[in-house]
Amino acid sequence: MNLAGKKVLIAGGSGFLGTNLALRLTGLGAQLRLTAHLRPLQATFPGAEIVQADLRRPEDCARAVEGMDAVFICSAHTSGAAAIRATPLVHITPNVLINTLLLEAAYQARVGKVCFLSSGAAYPGTGDRPVTEAEMFTGDPEEVYFAAGWMKRYAEILCRTYAEKISSPMQTVVVRPSNVYGPFDKFDFAVSHVTAALLRRVVERQSPLEVWGTGDDIRDLIYVDDFVDGVMAAFATDLPFLAVNICAGRGYAVRQVLKTLLEVDRFDDARVTFDRSKPSTVPARLMDNSLAHTLLGFEAKTPLDEGLRRTLAWYRANKLRNDA
Repeated sequence: MNLAGKKVLIAGGSGFLGTNLALRLTGLGAQLRLTAHLRPLQATFPGAEIVQADLRRPEDCARAVEGMDAVFICSAHTSGAAAIRATPLVHITPNVLINTLLLEAAYQARVGKVCFLSSGAAYPGTGDRPVTEAEMFTGDPEEVYFAAGWMKRYAEILCRTYAEKISSPMQTVVVRPSNVYGPFDKFDFAVSHVTAALLRRVVERQSPLEVWGTGDDIRDLIYVDDFVDGVMAAFATDLPFLAVNICAGRGYAVRQVLKTLLEVDRFDDARVTFDRSKPSTVPARLMDNSLAHTLLGFEAKTPLDEGLRRTLAWYRANKLRNDA
């Protein structure tokens, strides 16, 4: 689907991925409608319609999708490792409601196509081997992600059901991100993911600079502009249903990410400590990018040092004063 001139809803327009997606679609000439709830929008979108909506309510979902040609479900309750370990159900009830009600509202409103942002955390563990799309349902998610992973899987099943298992189907795309980082991310230590948390600690020149865990956890990091490229490529396909990894296809240890941050930001005298008592999630989570490469022609282009450099510059220009 070519989105130029189309009416497009981004559910979760004030979040990290929703904001970056909205900026891209604005440039493509889409007629945007953005939902916001507890957080204000992080950027300005000339001509966009802003809808205040609690997407846990069916009537708000129906109002949000009315008249839309396409819907991107970016709205989600997210947290970092500490919240996930302390309260495993923190994501479940609100996100099950949001995903289920939005998909049904989109179907009832005869929306042409829906894109759901899933998660690489829904996969079963594969150690240091990159996981492929076909392996999603071959075992339970990792224990720390058990509840959140099954929540994402349930939404994926719904997407496939609407696309393949009913009469008058609705096209759906499931995008499975790896660890996305970049401008407009969450930098609040209580809810941030590891890259955003490390970046803020570096900018603030914290001493000692404390890293949670051993620093040996490995993640596939993808810069947000590359991720949005992948989402756009996946959405452009004509398949009734598609589930695809959008990732960089290589992993970095947390200590590698920190080393790169320190070098890029010239924090040469940093005193780094590792607190093994603090919560982490899984030792390694890697994702295979072969399907995106062969089917979509997609490949992440931004090197880690360049992505971190851009994010550092954005954070200093936009967030440093607010987070102090």
